Amino acid sequence: MKKLLSIIGLLLATLSLQAQILDPVSFKTEFNKVSDDVAEIVFTAKIDPGWHIYSTDLGDGGPISASFNIDKITGAHVDGKLLPVGNEQAVYDKLFGMDVRYFEKEAKFVQRIRLEGGTYRIEGYLEYAACNDQNCLPPSEESFMFTGTADIAAAEGEATEDEAEDEEKEESSAENEETTESSVADSQSPTIGDQSSWWQPVISELRAFGESAGTVDRSWLYIFFTGFIGGLLALFTPCVWPIIPMTVSFFLKRSKDKKKGIADAMTYGLAIVVIYVALGLLVTLLFGASALNALSTNAIFNIFFFLMLVVFAISFFGAFEITLPSSWSNAVDSKAEKTTGLFSIFLMAFTLALVSFSCTGPIIGFLLVEVSTSGSIVAPAIGMLGFAIALALPFTLFALFPAWLKQMPKSGGWMNVIKVSLGFIELAFALKFLSVADLAYGWRILDRETFLALWIVLFALLGVYLLGKIKFPHDDDDTHVSVPRFFLALASLAFAVYMVPGLWGAPLKAVSAFAPPLYTQDFNLYKNEVRAQFDDYDLGMEYAKRVGKPVMLDFTGYGCVNCRKMELAVWTDPTVGGLMNDDYVLITLYVDNKTKLSEPIKVVENGKERTLRTLGDKWSYLQRVKFGANAQPFYVLIDNEGKPLNKSYAYDEDVAKYVDFLQTGLRNYQNK
Repeated sequence: MKKLLSIIGLLLATLSLQAQILDPVSFKTEFNKVSDDVAEIVFTAKIDPGWHIYSTDLGDGGPISASFNIDKITGAHVDGKLLPVGNEQAVYDKLFGMDVRYFEKEAKFVQRIRLEGGTYRIEGYLEYAACNDQNCLPPSEESFMFTGTADIAAAEGEATEDEAEDEEKEESSAENEETTESSVADSQSPTIGDQSSWWQPVISELRAFGESAGTVDRSWLYIFFTGFIGGLLALFTPCVWPIIPMTVSFFLKRSKDKKKGIADAMTYGLAIVVIYVALGLLVTLLFGASALNALSTNAIFNIFFFLMLVVFAISFFGAFEITLPSSWSNAVDSKAEKTTGLFSIFLMAFTLALVSFSCTGPIIGFLLVEVSTSGSIVAPAIGMLGFAIALALPFTLFALFPAWLKQMPKSGGWMNVIKVSLGFIELAFALKFLSVADLAYGWRILDRETFLALWIVLFALLGVYLLGKIKFPHDDDDTHVSVPRFFLALASLAFAVYMVPGLWGAPLKAVSAFAPPLYTQDFNLYKNEVRAQFDDYDLGMEYAKRVGKPVMLDFTGYGCVNCRKMELAVWTDPTVGGLMNDDYVLITLYVDNKTKLSEPIKVVENGKERTLRTLGDKWSYLQRVKFGANAQPFYVLIDNEGKPLNKSYAYDEDVAKYVDFLQTGLRNYQNK
């Protein structure tokens, strides 16, 4: 048995080492004749779950658009633009500040070709970009070549023998030209693959260091815990807490059999869980995981959610009470009285859900929006499971231990303090949703310093309120402040002070997920930035060897979302910045750089001939062939001979890990 487990472990380890080359998209290319003189080249893509490829004509400043490219064409010409076909999704991308369109699961692109008669030959490639929530691959190509004869003599007359001979000579000349070009490329390719040790593969050396740092993802446990915290907050509100002793006493007293009363109370708690989990599943079934994710970045939706949270916050402050129609709860309650057994208990739990809506509604809504961005179809249900368990737990515990009811804190002003505090927090998060809409429409009314100023004021006011210096309509007149309330006030005021340097450009990593991007800041005194010294691999390596410093290679992309996150959250750390600026030569290589090479370079990779046409192609080829990876961000430390100094590093915003990554590489370089 141990031997079998060892073999399985070895296989899993081998698979994990080979998992860095990602290939989430497979294409099928067809040449379909529509008529005698018209044909269509159809590209059909199958996309792995969690990945998407971008559509056509997205504009400048955004991700790579799908595009149709011709290398050589005779006897035909391109007719019109490349057309995307299928279930195209349009969302607003907060990082690029623009609308983008993409396909999931399946995509189709169609390019119309007009045939001129006689022999035709069409060579080219479809360029596209694939991304998921953690990585973006460099621009990829799907090459094609189609030849044949188009018989359109009836419409345009047959080609003469001289024309055929001329065409044959032209094709022969083109082939000779291609051979010459290939020879030139072959003569160049050794300079990037053979003669320079900097380009030699080091995949096995990297593996000797171990796996790179993995990406940090939202686990189901995290989602469950988030929901559980939300349920605890809802539990201590005036809509729920006073109902607990009444409900438990009802179940214990209505039955002479104590065990039966306990079982009914536990069933009541289970019914609460079923109701809220069903709500989470209903949300996913109605919208779908991808639609929920798209909604979370939709400008109009974010405006609606901003307004909803503001209204709920005003209600929590005591201006008015939001409740569902009383006829709903009365109807359910009367139905519960007329029925017996499990159905009666279920209706009582449903009545609780309706009555407590004014307190639980904002928490549930915010929870569903947050977990929907995980892209998992079960995330809303898991979040609601955590919420419901926290909400149902006291009903079960107090039924099992009735004596605890006497020690249960009495309802009072402390619950209103919790409610008002939630109002402040809802206002703060409402600004987050307004910020998304502000970026979408380009209003620039909520730049980073404006956002931070509002948050500073809100959390400062929350601290002052917790100290009892501000009163709302339903607050008690007590002058004393409890110890827990004092420490909560201290934390809120400290958080407000922490954000003050952000008004002058400090990164504020703790709020980077909520605040608008740093480029919206008008006044920025922060200068601790990391800038690449080179964007050319060979030039950077020559310089590093001359000055005797190790090299950090940053494989990135203009369209790489997580690359920007790493630069903001990790590179702005003083220790990280000091190491990268002082001890390394930083070479940043954009794998989607569209600058044309002076001459195309033909290479053979995995038995398949590829043509490198741009600088991005060249750097992407370097990453794949030398390091065995093709996702960004990808960081690797090498010495002056191109050998790795440590394991590679991917997307992980843990600053301590990144510092250790840099320091380990530096020590290994010095030891060499």
